[in-house]
Parts: sequence; C-alpha cells; structure tokens
Amino acid sequence: MRRLLLAVGTIGLGVLAASGPAAAGLVGAAEVEHARMNALAGGPTNAYDADLLERYGCYSGTRSAFCQGLAHPRRYYRARRRVHPH
Repeated sequence: MRRLLLAVGTIGLGVLAASGPAAAGLVGAAEVEHARMNALAGGPTNAYDADLLERYGCYSGTRSAFCQGLAHPRRYYRARRRVHPH
C-alpha cells in the first residue's frame, strides 16, 4: 500500500512540475477584457494594458487614439522617387 501511495504521489508531483511553466505564460481572459474596457473608456492606462491590446486587439469601433493607431498603422513601403537632373 505504501508503494502504491509513493508511486501515485511521485506521478502527481511530476505532472504538477510539468504543468507549472506551461500555465505561467497564459493571460487570463479577464485581464484582456479589462484592457479593452480601459480602451473604450479613453485609452490604456499602463504599459501592460497596451501590450495586451497590441497582442489581442481592441474591440471593433473603439475610438481611443491607441486603438486607432493599431487599426491603421502608418507604413511607408515605397521608396522615395529620385529626381535626376538633366
């Protein structure tokens, strides 16, 4: 009986040790919703909220300047035209 309990305990500790680091990087849905609601109210209040909004996006129709910048980034793909003197 003691061997069985020892085996089950060892397996249980192994599973807990393996699942800890995998779950540490996950962001809760409540934190993302909180950042989105802050954006609806006028903008992200801190760098963490800004990072969440960059990663997961804002609500459609959010008019804060930060979310507008995410929706319409300024990208310059074309090179400047060169003017050759004649």
